[in-house]
Amino acid sequence: MDNNSLLVVFIAITAFAVLLQAGLLAGMYLAMRKSSAKMEALAEELKSKALPALDTVQTVLAEIKPKVEEIVENVKDTSSSVRDEVHRVEATVNDVVDRARLQIIRLDEMLTRTFDRVEHTSDVVQKTVMSPVRQVTGVIHGVTAGFEFLLGNRGRKNGGARERRPVPQDEMFI
Repeated sequence: MDNNSLLVVFIAITAFAVLLQAGLLAGMYLAMRKSSAKMEALAEELKSKALPALDTVQTVLAEIKPKVEEIVENVKDTSSSVRDEVHRVEATVNDVVDRARLQIIRLDEMLTRTFDRVEHTSDVVQKTVMSPVRQVTGVIHGVTAGFEFLLGNRGRKNGGARERRPVPQDEMFI
């Protein structure tokens, strides 16, 4: 084959490739145009359905906004009031606890003093009243035993049986 025939073959192949590319580009153009038309129709449908809904949402938001702001302001005021009341209650509770603690300390001191005085009084009564009473009781027992011994012969004359006399109590109850 000579050079001219090779040149014609290459030109024919190139022309075929260019026509093939042109066909593909035309097919892509038609497909894009078709997709574009569908997208535009979808966008129009979206506009016709979504925009009224968005308008409604915007209207509702515009109506609700003052109410929400009022609610937020009320919650803010309420939380501030609650915080103040909690601080006041906390101060009152602390005061009551401090006073109760002081009264408990006073009561404890008073009971301690009372128990100490009762114990002291008991010791004094024991020393000043009970000891002499025991001593006197002992002396009386001794004198009684002495009289019984001296007068004991009479009791034996009565048949040998002694009358039993009650024994005086050792301690007195106060």
